[in-house]
Amino acid sequence: MNDKSAFVSELLRAANDVERLGPPEVRRLLHRAIVCIRDQREFVGITGSGTPSDEIIVLMNVATRAERFTRSDWARALLDAAEMIRALRIVADTQAKTMIRDAS
Repeated sequence: MNDKSAFVSELLRAANDVERLGPPEVRRLLHRAIVCIRDQREFVGITGSGTPSDEIIVLMNVATRAERFTRSDWARALLDAAEMIRALRIVADTQAKTMIRDAS
């Protein structure tokens, strides 16, 4: 299992066991996810909008104000982060396969 797969699994486990988490754990996981998502977006050439509707901004709001959100909000943010990482990995893998095929 690669690092991103392991991290996605960690996010999913945390979302499914959110009752055992506190704000510091949620903050730590979401900040790690935000860095991972930004790196992957940059790699595949996707720029964030920087608007309140940008999912990164939503995740950042939950991360920085975790104590103001419900555990249900935490779980949703963790699941959203896992899905974004998974989707971006698929995009990156598809781009890599296309580049290899085009080079042949």
